[in-house]
Amino acid sequence: MLRRGANEQERGGEAMATADFGTAARGETGAARLVLASAASSRATMLRAAGVSFAIQPAMVDEGAVKGAMRADDPEGRETAQALAALKARRVSAREPGAYVIGADQLLVCEADWFDKPVDREDARSQLRRLRGRSHMLVTAVSVVRDEAELWSHLACPEIVMRPFSDAFIERYLEQAGDGILGCVGSYEAEALGGQLLAEIRGDWFAVLGLPLLPLLAFLREHGLVET
Repeated sequence: MLRRGANEQERGGEAMATADFGTAARGETGAARLVLASAASSRATMLRAAGVSFAIQPAMVDEGAVKGAMRADDPEGRETAQALAALKARRVSAREPGAYVIGADQLLVCEADWFDKPVDREDARSQLRRLRGRSHMLVTAVSVVRDEAELWSHLACPEIVMRPFSDAFIERYLEQAGDGILGCVGSYEAEALGGQLLAEIRGDWFAVLGLPLLPLLAFLREHGLVET
């Protein structure tokens, strides 16, 4: 479920996020509409904190089918993440003519193994045992689409190194983290208790959280969607 902050309002069944520096979602004369095609609260939080105004319309996409079709030819997940980000943006763009739609996707890849969100606590336990003491990539893609045509895309692949924690630590972590980690690929949130699992992060911190924010902001500035 999408978490709505204090600056969000319900409007016509969608969440509207308001901020100081954005122009695209505030109904200003001549301003293009900006839409985030994602229900991930971390992505909305990053954009809102950066002063971007946007509406939220999560895209309905069968991610499992796309991953299944592409996985054999894309072991590193790069093309798959980019395809999913663009597909999500296009799905929303089809019902939002003229709007700039942001789609994003993130895959966790560890030595050609792809990790999804855990289905239950036992699955989370298994994921953490497989990831501990190893490095993995968070393949993070963002796409901007207008009138179903992709205008821009970016891919970031930060590397995460997990420390060799014990089984006992996993049990304490699962107990403290609770069911919230069932919504997290790899069974952790780097910005929360999951930081205790990590030894090192190499690369874009914003991409770790699910959105390569700085390149996206540069695109939005170039197109007059945020103030320069």
